[in-house]
Amino acid sequence: MSDLGNMIDRAVLEPVLLSLQTAAVVLVLHLVFGVLFGYLLSKERLPFRLVLDALVTLPLIFPPIATGFMLLLLLGRSGVIGQTLAEQGVEIVFSRTGVFIAAFLSGLPLVTKPVQSAIEQMSESLKEASFILGKSEFETFVRVTLPLIRRVILAGLMLSVGRSFGEVGITLMLGGNINGKTETISLAIYNAVFEGNFERAMMFSALLAVITLGLFFAMNRLAGGRRNVF
Repeated sequence: MSDLGNMIDRAVLEPVLLSLQTAAVVLVLHLVFGVLFGYLLSKERLPFRLVLDALVTLPLIFPPIATGFMLLLLLGRSGVIGQTLAEQGVEIVFSRTGVFIAAFLSGLPLVTKPVQSAIEQMSESLKEASFILGKSEFETFVRVTLPLIRRVILAGLMLSVGRSFGEVGITLMLGGNINGKTETISLAIYNAVFEGNFERAMMFSALLAVITLGLFFAMNRLAGGRRNVF
Protein backbone atom coordinates (compact mmCIF):
# COMPACT_ATOMS: atom_id res chain seq x y z
CA MET A 1 0.00 0.00 0.00
CA SER A 2 2.84 2.36 0.81
CA ASP A 3 4.42 1.77 -2.61
CA LEU A 4 1.08 2.43 -4.28
CA GLY A 5 0.65 5.58 -2.22
CA ASN A 6 4.11 6.78 -3.22
CA MET A 7 3.33 6.15 -6.88
CA ILE A 8 0.08 8.12 -6.60
CA ASP A 9 1.83 10.95 -4.78
CA ARG A 10 4.53 11.10 -7.45
CA ALA A 11 1.93 11.03 -10.23
CA VAL A 12 0.30 14.08 -8.66
CA LEU A 13 3.41 15.89 -7.49
CA GLU A 14 5.56 15.63 -10.62
CA PRO A 15 3.21 17.55 -12.96
CA VAL A 16 2.81 20.26 -10.32
CA LEU A 17 6.55 20.61 -9.78
CA LEU A 18 7.24 20.70 -13.52
CA SER A 19 4.56 23.35 -14.05
CA LEU A 20 6.00 25.48 -11.24
CA GLN A 21 9.50 25.05 -12.61
CA THR A 22 8.27 26.01 -16.09
CA ALA A 23 6.54 29.10 -14.70
CA ALA A 24 9.74 30.18 -12.95
CA VAL A 25 11.84 29.73 -16.09
CA VAL A 26 9.25 31.54 -18.21
CA LEU A 27 9.09 34.42 -15.75
CA VAL A 28 12.83 35.06 -16.09
CA LEU A 29 12.91 34.60 -19.88
CA HIS A 30 9.92 36.85 -20.47
CA LEU A 31 11.29 39.51 -18.15
CA VAL A 32 14.42 39.63 -20.30
CA PHE A 33 13.30 38.88 -23.83
CA GLY A 34 9.72 40.10 -23.56
CA VAL A 35 10.86 43.56 -22.50
CA LEU A 36 13.78 43.55 -24.95
CA PHE A 37 11.64 42.61 -27.94
CA GLY A 38 8.96 45.11 -26.91
CA TYR A 39 11.58 47.84 -26.82
CA LEU A 40 13.02 46.83 -30.20
CA LEU A 41 9.60 46.68 -31.84
CA SER A 42 8.86 50.21 -30.63
CA LYS A 43 11.67 51.39 -32.93
CA GLU A 44 10.08 52.13 -36.29
CA ARG A 45 13.42 52.17 -38.12
CA LEU A 46 14.59 48.83 -36.76
CA PRO A 47 15.84 46.56 -39.60
CA PHE A 48 13.68 43.46 -40.07
CA ARG A 49 11.16 44.89 -37.60
CA LEU A 50 8.25 43.30 -39.49
CA VAL A 51 9.92 39.88 -39.40
CA LEU A 52 10.56 40.10 -35.65
CA ASP A 53 7.00 41.29 -35.06
CA ALA A 54 5.63 38.37 -37.07
CA LEU A 55 7.73 35.82 -35.21
CA VAL A 56 6.73 37.19 -31.80
CA THR A 57 3.04 37.46 -32.67
CA LEU A 58 2.76 34.12 -34.51
CA PRO A 59 2.07 31.94 -31.42
CA LEU A 60 -0.77 34.28 -30.48
CA ILE A 61 -2.69 33.94 -33.74
CA PHE A 62 -1.50 30.62 -35.17
CA PRO A 63 -3.03 27.34 -33.86
CA PRO A 64 -0.76 26.01 -31.07
CA ILE A 65 -0.66 22.47 -32.43
CA ALA A 66 0.45 23.78 -35.84
CA THR A 67 3.05 26.02 -34.19
CA GLY A 68 4.33 23.01 -32.27
CA PHE A 69 4.56 20.98 -35.47
CA MET A 70 6.60 23.70 -37.17
CA LEU A 71 8.93 23.84 -34.17
CA LEU A 72 9.19 20.05 -34.22
CA LEU A 73 10.40 20.21 -37.82
CA LEU A 74 13.00 22.81 -36.84
CA LEU A 75 14.14 21.44 -33.49
CA GLY A 76 13.74 17.69 -34.00
CA ARG A 77 16.74 15.42 -34.60
CA SER A 78 16.28 15.77 -38.36
CA GLY A 79 15.45 19.47 -38.22
CA VAL A 80 17.63 22.31 -39.46
CA ILE A 81 18.44 23.46 -35.92
CA GLY A 82 17.80 20.23 -34.03
CA GLN A 83 20.28 18.19 -36.05
CA THR A 84 23.09 20.61 -35.26
CA LEU A 85 22.16 20.64 -31.58
CA ALA A 86 21.92 16.85 -31.47
CA GLU A 87 25.48 16.61 -32.76
CA GLN A 88 26.50 18.69 -29.74
CA GLY A 89 24.58 16.40 -27.40
CA VAL A 90 21.69 18.84 -26.87
CA GLU A 91 18.20 17.33 -27.04
CA ILE A 92 15.15 19.61 -27.15
CA VAL A 93 12.27 17.45 -28.34
CA PHE A 94 10.78 15.14 -25.67
CA SER A 95 12.69 16.90 -22.91
CA ARG A 96 11.97 19.52 -20.28
CA THR A 97 13.78 22.02 -22.44
CA GLY A 98 11.06 21.50 -25.03
CA VAL A 99 8.42 22.21 -22.37
CA PHE A 100 10.21 25.43 -21.39
CA ILE A 101 10.49 26.56 -25.02
CA ALA A 102 6.81 25.83 -25.63
CA ALA A 103 5.74 27.89 -22.62
CA PHE A 104 8.16 30.69 -23.48
CA LEU A 105 6.97 31.08 -27.07
CA SER A 106 3.27 30.77 -26.27
CA GLY A 107 3.37 33.54 -23.66
CA LEU A 108 5.94 35.85 -25.25
CA PRO A 109 3.40 38.06 -27.11
CA LEU A 110 1.55 38.70 -23.83
CA VAL A 111 4.61 40.57 -22.55
CA THR A 112 6.15 41.94 -25.74
CA LYS A 113 3.08 43.53 -27.34
CA PRO A 114 1.89 45.47 -24.24
CA VAL A 115 5.46 46.69 -23.61
CA GLN A 116 5.75 47.80 -27.22
CA SER A 117 2.43 49.65 -27.03
CA ALA A 118 3.32 51.30 -23.70
CA ILE A 119 6.66 52.58 -25.00
CA GLU A 120 5.10 53.89 -28.21
CA GLN A 121 2.52 55.84 -26.19
CA MET A 122 5.09 57.43 -23.90
CA SER A 123 5.69 61.14 -24.16
CA GLU A 124 8.82 61.83 -26.19
CA SER A 125 9.52 64.92 -24.07
CA LEU A 126 10.57 62.71 -21.15
CA LYS A 127 13.14 60.92 -23.25
CA GLU A 128 14.37 64.15 -24.80
CA ALA A 129 14.81 65.67 -21.34
CA SER A 130 16.93 62.69 -20.35
CA PHE A 131 19.07 63.04 -23.46
CA ILE A 132 19.53 66.76 -22.80
CA LEU A 133 20.81 65.89 -19.33
CA GLY A 134 23.50 63.79 -20.99
CA LYS A 135 22.01 60.35 -20.38
CA SER A 136 22.61 57.60 -22.92
CA GLU A 137 19.79 55.68 -24.58
CA PHE A 138 20.44 52.73 -22.28
CA GLU A 139 20.38 54.92 -19.15
CA THR A 140 17.20 56.58 -20.38
CA PHE A 141 15.59 53.20 -20.90
CA VAL A 142 16.56 51.97 -17.43
CA ARG A 143 15.87 55.16 -15.47
CA VAL A 144 12.95 56.66 -17.38
CA THR A 145 11.18 54.11 -19.58
CA LEU A 146 11.21 51.05 -17.31
CA PRO A 147 9.85 52.81 -14.20
CA LEU A 148 7.01 54.30 -16.25
CA ILE A 149 5.93 50.97 -17.76
CA ARG A 150 6.63 48.74 -14.75
CA ARG A 151 2.93 48.02 -14.20
CA VAL A 152 2.56 46.95 -17.82
CA ILE A 153 5.57 44.66 -17.51
CA LEU A 154 4.34 43.06 -14.30
CA ALA A 155 0.83 42.57 -15.69
CA GLY A 156 2.26 41.02 -18.85
CA LEU A 157 4.44 38.69 -16.79
CA MET A 158 1.44 37.54 -14.78
CA LEU A 159 -0.48 36.80 -17.97
CA SER A 160 2.46 34.94 -19.50
CA VAL A 161 2.98 32.86 -16.35
CA GLY A 162 -0.72 32.02 -16.33
CA ARG A 163 -0.45 31.06 -19.99
CA SER A 164 2.44 28.72 -19.19
CA PHE A 165 0.21 26.72 -16.84
CA GLY A 166 -2.40 26.27 -19.57
CA GLU A 167 -0.17 25.52 -22.54
CA VAL A 168 -0.97 22.18 -24.22
CA GLY A 169 -0.66 22.24 -28.03
CA ILE A 170 2.99 23.25 -28.45
CA THR A 171 4.02 21.27 -25.37
CA LEU A 172 2.49 18.09 -26.80
CA MET A 173 4.73 18.42 -29.86
CA LEU A 174 7.98 19.48 -28.21
CA GLY A 175 7.66 17.86 -24.78
CA GLY A 176 6.03 14.64 -25.91
CA ASN A 177 3.74 14.28 -22.88
CA ILE A 178 5.96 11.75 -21.09
CA ASN A 179 4.74 10.75 -17.62
CA GLY A 180 7.17 11.74 -14.90
CA LYS A 181 9.29 13.76 -17.32
CA THR A 182 7.38 16.25 -19.48
CA GLU A 183 3.83 16.00 -18.11
CA THR A 184 2.57 19.39 -16.91
CA ILE A 185 -0.66 20.04 -14.99
CA SER A 186 -2.57 20.78 -18.20
CA LEU A 187 -1.27 17.62 -19.85
CA ALA A 188 -2.14 15.68 -16.70
CA ILE A 189 -5.75 16.86 -17.11
CA TYR A 190 -5.67 15.83 -20.77
CA ASN A 191 -4.29 12.39 -19.89
CA ALA A 192 -6.74 11.89 -17.03
CA VAL A 193 -9.74 12.66 -19.24
CA PHE A 194 -8.39 10.40 -21.98
CA GLU A 195 -8.05 7.59 -19.40
CA GLY A 196 -11.52 8.23 -17.99
CA ASN A 197 -10.12 9.29 -14.61
CA PHE A 198 -12.40 12.29 -14.10
CA GLU A 199 -11.62 12.62 -10.39
CA ARG A 200 -7.95 13.17 -11.18
CA ALA A 201 -8.85 15.60 -13.97
CA MET A 202 -11.13 17.50 -11.58
CA MET A 203 -8.40 17.72 -8.95
CA PHE A 204 -5.86 19.18 -11.37
CA SER A 205 -8.50 21.51 -12.86
CA ALA A 206 -9.32 22.81 -9.38
CA LEU A 207 -5.62 23.44 -8.79
CA LEU A 208 -5.35 25.39 -12.04
CA ALA A 209 -8.45 27.36 -11.07
CA VAL A 210 -6.82 28.37 -7.78
CA ILE A 211 -3.64 29.46 -9.59
CA THR A 212 -5.61 31.39 -12.23
CA LEU A 213 -7.73 33.18 -9.64
CA GLY A 214 -4.60 34.03 -7.68
CA LEU A 215 -3.05 35.63 -10.76
CA PHE A 216 -6.30 37.47 -11.51
CA PHE A 217 -6.52 39.03 -8.05
CA ALA A 218 -2.80 39.85 -8.15
CA MET A 219 -3.34 41.72 -11.44
CA ASN A 220 -6.27 43.64 -9.99
CA ARG A 221 -4.21 44.58 -6.97
CA LEU A 222 -1.32 45.57 -9.20
CA ALA A 223 -3.59 47.76 -11.31
CA GLY A 224 -4.46 49.70 -8.16
CA GLY A 225 -7.92 50.58 -9.37
CA ARG A 226 -6.79 51.64 -12.82
CA ARG A 227 -9.25 50.58 -15.48
CA ASN A 228 -6.69 49.97 -18.21
CA VAL A 229 -3.51 48.22 -17.19
CA PHE A 230 -2.29 48.24 -20.80
